Amino acid sequence: MREDFPILGRRLPGSRAGEDWPLVYLDSANTSQKPRQVVEALERHYLQHNANVARAMHQLGAEASESFEDARTRVASFIGALGRERGREEVVFTKNASEALNLVARVLGDAGASHEHGVSAGDEIVITEMEHHSNIVPWQQLAERTGATLRWFGITDEGRLDLDALESLVTERTKIVSLTWVSNMLGTVNPVETVIRRAREVGALVLLDASQAVPQLPVDVATLGADLVAFTGHKMVGPTGIGVLWGRYDLLASLPPFLGGGEMIETVTMERSTFAAPPSRFEAGTPPIAQAVGLAAAVDYLDALGMDQVAAHEQAITAYALGRLQEIDGLRIVGPTDAHMRGGAVSFSLEGVHPHDVAQLLDSRGIAVRAGHHCAKPAHQRFGVQSTTRASFYLYTTEAEIDALVDAIVHTQQYFGSR
Repeated sequence: MREDFPILGRRLPGSRAGEDWPLVYLDSANTSQKPRQVVEALERHYLQHNANVARAMHQLGAEASESFEDARTRVASFIGALGRERGREEVVFTKNASEALNLVARVLGDAGASHEHGVSAGDEIVITEMEHHSNIVPWQQLAERTGATLRWFGITDEGRLDLDALESLVTERTKIVSLTWVSNMLGTVNPVETVIRRAREVGALVLLDASQAVPQLPVDVATLGADLVAFTGHKMVGPTGIGVLWGRYDLLASLPPFLGGGEMIETVTMERSTFAAPPSRFEAGTPPIAQAVGLAAAVDYLDALGMDQVAAHEQAITAYALGRLQEIDGLRIVGPTDAHMRGGAVSFSLEGVHPHDVAQLLDSRGIAVRAGHHCAKPAHQRFGVQSTTRASFYLYTTEAEIDALVDAIVHTQQYFGSR
């Protein structure tokens, strides 16, 4: 399978002249690598079928439109939406997960007090302390615009979601609970079913940021119970520039549009406009056509592997990495230290060495990791660290690459210890 990813065969120059190292790519929580099947699908589209969708009356336009809508159907099938009455119409293409999350925050505010789920003064929005900034900032902005109150779940010392305050946080005043399914910084897989059950009891909506979940877990929105799910293509072996918002059709159909423009309208006069049904209502302008074709190819690739197999590999490689990293004296894992209910992102700090220095030394040995706050500053503040180094794994990660990471971290310790 690794042969499908030509980039994994690269060698990178080291810090000394004439030195090179095999690429060890451990930054998949940031973006995954792409198999040749996805790249070839993009190439075929641009070279053979390129045209705008839903506008052109010629054959190329028909081909592009068919491919674009086929991609919607493929994504709907991948996440289990085709088990619902209007499942393919519940898939909205966005440019990324951030746009999908912003879309929901904006339209709930625009819906206001006249809508059952609209957000206005006196309402409450609930998130968590472990969110990516994309699932914090839009809700802060919504609270500022409307006068609603923003509240949040804390994190336990073990890096798990603290549910002790579940009933006092999610109440009849709560309009929406928006939380990550799998933390991009801590790796924690959250017990979203528990939160969804509580939200149902009080009539609140649930939006899941599934950017780290959809790439590595089997997903079935027909049985999940969430109202809305957001994820992005580039973390699931797909192209950049495309995300997905899945939402219950009845909910989407009751909400106002996000952006105004072409194809999201029913009719336009100089006095007023009426709007198309979902998903078109939320897809103003030329959509990410080629990216949708690439995402469909990514979904085909993952389906061929089997998401159960992907999830099993993710857990196994994460368990191996956690075990090996805990052998290193002076290394602190920030987040759960066992693989139970955990995804493949491991953030750590190394005593006496800044995370940026760790990442730079690892890079000089061909190992690609991320250093910084990973767009999760509140979670870092919770654990008293400004930043961490993060190694993140995916379906192509091997135990040998984990061993290379451990050896490079030990080398880094020795390098700084000798200075």
